[in-house]
Amino acid sequence: MRFSDPRQASGHSSERQMAYAAKWASEHGLLLDETLSLRDEGLSAYHQRHIKYGALGVFLVAVEQGRIPTGSVLVVEGLDRLSRAEPIQAQAQLAQIVNAGITVVTASDGKKYSREHLKANPMDLVYSLLVMIRAHEESDTKSKRVLASIRKQCEGWIAGANRALIRNGKDPVWLRPVDGQWQEIPERVAAVREGLRLYLIGYGATKIIERLTEQGLSLTGRGPQSLQIYRLVKQRALIGEKEITLGTDTYRIPGYYPSLLTKAEWDGLQLATSGRGRRKAKGPVPHILTGIGITVCGYCGRALVGQNIGTRNRDELGRIQPGHRRLHCTSYSHGGCSVGGSVSVYPFERALMDYCSDIVNLQALYGADRSAGPLAKLTKAQQDMVDVVNNLERLTDAMLASAEDGVPLTFAK
Repeated sequence: MRFSDPRQASGHSSERQMAYAAKWASEHGLLLDETLSLRDEGLSAYHQRHIKYGALGVFLVAVEQGRIPTGSVLVVEGLDRLSRAEPIQAQAQLAQIVNAGITVVTASDGKKYSREHLKANPMDLVYSLLVMIRAHEESDTKSKRVLASIRKQCEGWIAGANRALIRNGKDPVWLRPVDGQWQEIPERVAAVREGLRLYLIGYGATKIIERLTEQGLSLTGRGPQSLQIYRLVKQRALIGEKEITLGTDTYRIPGYYPSLLTKAEWDGLQLATSGRGRRKAKGPVPHILTGIGITVCGYCGRALVGQNIGTRNRDELGRIQPGHRRLHCTSYSHGGCSVGGSVSVYPFERALMDYCSDIVNLQALYGADRSAGPLAKLTKAQQDMVDVVNNLERLTDAMLASAEDGVPLTFAK
């Protein structure tokens, strides 16, 4: 059983789908196992959420592991309940179930799909593909219409022609809609303001959450989570902007929310955030690549920090093993970087020292600016190119002038 919109839970969708299954089982003399009903309520089959996060995904894993007995029957209202993905993907999911010896029944049209039935009636496989194509096209069209509508709303807000609430994305936890207007939740606003104050004076996320809890404050009401702080300081909703990403376009809608910070306060917060990850390396063996601002993470732009591990496992000279001196991004542990892990600092230090050594040697050889020689060659080559172009133009003019008598063979060559 599946439907996309949670509001359908209050309608007749569930009752209708259950009635289909009960009727089919009764007509075919089968026992309907209601203890194993698979419900994906409010999960989209177009975006495959019912497979990524829902019961159907669990069922497919059980099929792959052979935990569903051969001869079982899976009843769905229609193939569009099973999947609205791209047809080739949807048919692969159907084939996975059927190849495991499970019969899929679409109760609304009385069709059944099993290896034996499809072998005897191969056109039913074509029919299933056509149904999947239609289901995907319907969802794709609906998705494009919804995106176009949201895009129009965003552009209307920015142009000042629309002031209706835009139902897309997450709204800040300190606000709630009341009669089409945003209303502040006093206890949430107090928690946000106190959290930002503590952040700006240097408190870490864990300490901030502890202080808020001591004061009986909560940012979301869903329990203490230090990641809430790092998400909060990046939310443009603090200055009243709603940020919506549609495909490759990102809309920033100013004045959508009541703001908690001025633009100057927001800029100060972002400045504090950008410098938050800068800290000096600790330990008996410092890293020459960290703490001086010359290395940053290539994915998020935050500072890198050195880490010495396994300090007891040293070589015969008492040195830390090369692979035990690591570099990692300071913001990864705070959820601010998408790429985790660490890397040995040894190859980078060797490369840097080799490069510096080469530069010193080259400057000694040149005795002056080492770029002077190559620049002189470049200037000479540019002048030669000008001369060649001028010569070609003169040849072209001569060929055109003698066109009536035919182009001489020498010029043609």
